[in-house]
Amino acid sequence: MLRTFCAALAAAAIAMPLAGQQATTSSGNTFDWSGDIPAGSWIRVRDLNGGISVEPGTGNTVQVHGEKQWRRGDPSRVRFEVYKGSDGVTVCALWNEDDTCDASGMHSHGDHHTHDGDDVSVHFTVQLPAGVKVDVQTVNGSLDVKGARAQVVATTVNGRIDAATTQGPVRAETVNGSINVRMDSLAGSGDLDYSTVNGSVTATLPPTLNAELEMETVNGSISSDFPLTVSGKLSPRHIRATIGSGGRELKLHTVNGSVELRKLD
Repeated sequence: MLRTFCAALAAAAIAMPLAGQQATTSSGNTFDWSGDIPAGSWIRVRDLNGGISVEPGTGNTVQVHGEKQWRRGDPSRVRFEVYKGSDGVTVCALWNEDDTCDASGMHSHGDHHTHDGDDVSVHFTVQLPAGVKVDVQTVNGSLDVKGARAQVVATTVNGRIDAATTQGPVRAETVNGSINVRMDSLAGSGDLDYSTVNGSVTATLPPTLNAELEMETVNGSISSDFPLTVSGKLSPRHIRATIGSGGRELKLHTVNGSVELRKLD
């Protein structure tokens, strides 16, 4: 499943260094990378076990800090790699010797045996300057993106997602966890898709929103602050509607949980 998510989230990039200064330090169970990434480029962070937090930074310098956490496992088997591509930088935490890291994510190239009792995780913290796009992905862990000022992509399997940016779009997907996204404004015409299985979905969007809306839940309620022009049969758990003049697709899906579309104050 991890490789499927990684391939879907980003196109591969040709390896070439970005302009600006970069520095990498690793000391036992911690990792730090910093570098100048121009506005409009990507910082991608790939994890397997552990959460990722994104906070607003200053200037043009992105800072990524990784810290291993464990009780019974062997932290030495986890290493960090940095891949510099044509459109940004990817930072990966890798658990196996033959794992590799590139712009499309982390890749495993062999069969691996389960390490009994291995509970090693890595928590990443990212300091994000204005205008730099961020793409964060893990399997077991939550994602917190605060103060972003450009596009956001957030994907996990077991964990919640909270993502806020002054300028979207935001894409978010999990399986076991809630999704809460906020965009102060929307750039471009890309579609918006928020999906989970076990958890609520809440999207807070600017009052100027124009979209073709689909909201769906199986066990839960649906609500919208926006006036809706409903298409087809009105159902308490499945709505197709137009907001404003329509345009981009906006989808909010869950199985077990509520679905809410809120208008930014």
